[in-house]
Amino acid sequence: MKTSRYTDSQILNILKQAENGIPVTGLCREHGMSNTTFYKWRAKYGGMDVSLMACMKELEKENCQLKQMYAETQMKNKVLQEALGEKW
Repeated sequence: MKTSRYTDSQILNILKQAENGIPVTGLCREHGMSNTTFYKWRAKYGGMDVSLMACMKELEKENCQLKQMYAETQMKNKVLQEALGEKW
């Protein structure tokens, strides 16, 4: 997964600046990002603080690992079923 060049605190500071009335286009130009990135951040992180954001990222990482483990287990299960199906 691609990592952001902005830290969690930077993202939240940018979102707070927008909430305080600074125009989005000016913020995006100042920080060198697109409007689309800003609106994605606002949809994903709006109303969060740093601790909630860290918790969410940790949960996303754990979820990714669990999905990978499930996929590996399913592949092993399929191989075993095929092997048993041929013998019986």
